[in-house]
Amino acid sequence: MDELKKNGTNPPNDTEPINGELTDELQKKLKELDKESNTVEYSGIFGKIIAAICICFSLFQIYTGIFGTLDAMIQRCIHLSFGLCLVYLLCPTKKEWIKDGKFHWLDVGLAILAMVPPVYILVNYQQLILRAGTVTPLDTVIGTLGIVMVIEAARRIVGLPIVIVVLCFLGFGFFGPYMPGPLAHRGLSLQQMVGHLFFTTEGVFGIPLGVSSTFIFLFILFGAFLEKTGLGKFFIDIANAIAGWASGGPAKVAILSSALQGTISGSSVANVVGSGSFTIPMMKKLGYHKNFAGAVEAAASTGGQLMPPIMGAAAFLMAEFVGIPYMEVVKAAVVPAILYFLGVFLGVHFEAKKHHLEGTPRSELPPWGKIMKEEGHLAIPLIAIIGLLASGYTPMKAALAGIFISIATAMLRKNTRMSFYDIVDGLIKGARGALGVLVACAAAGMIIGVVTKTGVGLKLASALVTVAAGNFMLLLFCTMLTSLILGMGVPTTANYVITSTIAAPALIQLGVPTLAAHMFVFYFGIIADITPPVALAAYAGSAISGGDPLKTGVNASKLGIAAFIIPYVFVLSPQLLGIGATFTSVLMTTTTAIIGMIGISGAMIGQFYTRANVFERLILAAGGLCLIDPHGLTDLIGVALLVGVGVMQWFRSKKEKA
Repeated sequence: MDELKKNGTNPPNDTEPINGELTDELQKKLKELDKESNTVEYSGIFGKIIAAICICFSLFQIYTGIFGTLDAMIQRCIHLSFGLCLVYLLCPTKKEWIKDGKFHWLDVGLAILAMVPPVYILVNYQQLILRAGTVTPLDTVIGTLGIVMVIEAARRIVGLPIVIVVLCFLGFGFFGPYMPGPLAHRGLSLQQMVGHLFFTTEGVFGIPLGVSSTFIFLFILFGAFLEKTGLGKFFIDIANAIAGWASGGPAKVAILSSALQGTISGSSVANVVGSGSFTIPMMKKLGYHKNFAGAVEAAASTGGQLMPPIMGAAAFLMAEFVGIPYMEVVKAAVVPAILYFLGVFLGVHFEAKKHHLEGTPRSELPPWGKIMKEEGHLAIPLIAIIGLLASGYTPMKAALAGIFISIATAMLRKNTRMSFYDIVDGLIKGARGALGVLVACAAAGMIIGVVTKTGVGLKLASALVTVAAGNFMLLLFCTMLTSLILGMGVPTTANYVITSTIAAPALIQLGVPTLAAHMFVFYFGIIADITPPVALAAYAGSAISGGDPLKTGVNASKLGIAAFIIPYVFVLSPQLLGIGATFTSVLMTTTTAIIGMIGISGAMIGQFYTRANVFERLILAAGGLCLIDPHGLTDLIGVALLVGVGVMQWFRSKKEKA
């Protein structure tokens, strides 16, 4: 890592935010990184048309949340119709064509055309049921159009990575006889492919879109209303009061605020932008180098996707795929998420100690009591929704209640009160915020559809097991690499669908508990956001800090080292996820993992009691890894190695002072 500037500051640059506001140039860079936010703004009557569609979309979802969802296919068709229409209007073919804030005729035509296939299913719903899976030539044409329009919508708002994966699977379905050895199959005709992917609940309208059309949309809408109340500012203020004064305070503020923001955020990049525009300039002012400051926010924001209860909306999909209650997923994710953030926290603490970085003087920080008095009520909806979920409410009912509670609690104080227009704007923002997830779920459904029709999932799992030659640790390593590659540049929900479909079955084949296998691939799919060369969260962090994207990504990977280790822990010791666990076993596994994190973080940063030399860093890493492996003997060896390094450094520091 580059040396810190002696005066504790970095030269200004034209992308650096001022008072948390992003410059136009920075907004442009961030839109390039986050496809979901790269939408156009229309003016006049055209803006009102978009607003009206968004409001109708949100009200439809609220209506079905209150009075009960429609038949699965009908609910999902209406959901997809709204989504595709908005995507084609908000993500135009060419932005240069949008002049004076008006629609371009081609995008209007495509928006209408994209709605035709799902509307066709709605109109002919009874007839399609009576035909019992028989697909007519007209069905084939309409279904093909629907598949093409979903893929193009995914390209516009999600990005090329998921499109490439979908096309590869479609190609596998069509060209089965030409596949090598174990992957060969009979191959599907166009009629078979379209019939399965577009006219059943196994493809486009499968489980992912079903979850999007119920739980996910309402949680995103809940998040939009929380954002309108100013909860994000409260998170930053309270994190400042808790940790701003400590050694390396602003970096610790970034971690705490990102962990809190992650409870409602669905995107690593959005999390970086939301809190990083405040925390990164604070870190640079304190003395952290720009490449490290951007890395802290990237690592912390990516960890937000691992933080319950939302987990980037993947928690709902995981519950459906694994076949367990949603709250079981949340409970299983709590301890690993805490360990991850602890690892990042330790990294910035050791970095601060290494370079003698102090925190912000307490006199410059807002008092805890004042913050809670003025803004504390904003946390009520988040606490309420967790309480509702824990008491047995369905996620959909809990999210619905959370929306109304967030509006009501905002009214408690004048400075947070929402006007009628704020509420309407929340409906609009919620609908727009759901588009990326919606289209990603529809596209990911095609991957699942091909897997179920051809059985390629088991074949890929067998191939992974074969590559690993039956070696369990080698299989874990191969699965990790597969998940990292598949997760690069893909949003959280699609990321999880892809990795759980392709990589998780291999682990399950060798006896790993289903939940542990799914969490393993989910973690590595998410951590791809800070793993070079793609590392979208690191690119966003470097855009704000003015640092080098690659160096920022490398630093973020060092800070997020816990995410590369924790999945191995809960596969080797599922008690960490609460699987077959007692309180004592969870406590022991968690304690040794925490001590192990201390050693590994010290090795990564090169600081323990004092600065660590190369030999000491190797011992710290070895000791940390021994503690991560949950066995009595390795735990004793690990503790001995860490204590040994600490004692050596203590004596050395005493000798230097003398």
